[in-house]
Amino acid sequence: MSTDTAAPPTPPTLSRQEQQILLRVAAEAIRARLEDRPPQYGALGSFTGALAAECATFVSLHDEDGSLLGCIGSLAGYRPLVQDVAENALAAAFADPRLPPLTAEQFTRMEIEVSVLSELAPLWVDSMPELETSLVPGADGVLITSGRHRATFLPAMWRQTRSTREFLGMLWQKAGLRPGTWPTNLVVERYRTLEFHDAGPRA
Repeated sequence: MSTDTAAPPTPPTLSRQEQQILLRVAAEAIRARLEDRPPQYGALGSFTGALAAECATFVSLHDEDGSLLGCIGSLAGYRPLVQDVAENALAAAFADPRLPPLTAEQFTRMEIEVSVLSELAPLWVDSMPELETSLVPGADGVLITSGRHRATFLPAMWRQTRSTREFLGMLWQKAGLRPGTWPTNLVVERYRTLEFHDAGPRA
């Protein structure tokens, strides 16, 4: 991982065709589970190139009104990109502990968003004001870890907040930390994402 806080990490580059393949894999994985059958995209091990590289992803599902239907992901690459998308799509649809399992009706109208993550890069900051000035709103995803307290926000979360302070306050709350505090063992890392989506509707 980079130790240069002035150089933000760069997410992988994917062609438009590769992005569409990943979106189709995510949708087909969910559709197959709803229809209780094997997915029809073939063996995940048959994909090559960038789709076979070990990458971390998040899959987010939203209803047509923008409400969250599920969001699950990984923060470090440990399996092929196409497999990570398929598994995270299934988890977002049926195993997000915050929400009920996806229904067939929701599937037809939901939006699928895939975020492919860069590597994590540490931010060498020692205070909340320093962290606030180090972040790039709208671009940086942030992961904080303090002992058993851990939470992340994707860059998309900036769209739901009005300021960097609000963004960090909500992240601290998600981690179970009191907003504004700075634990002595706090580790802050950031990442960037390549985001693409399928707005639906689908059959």
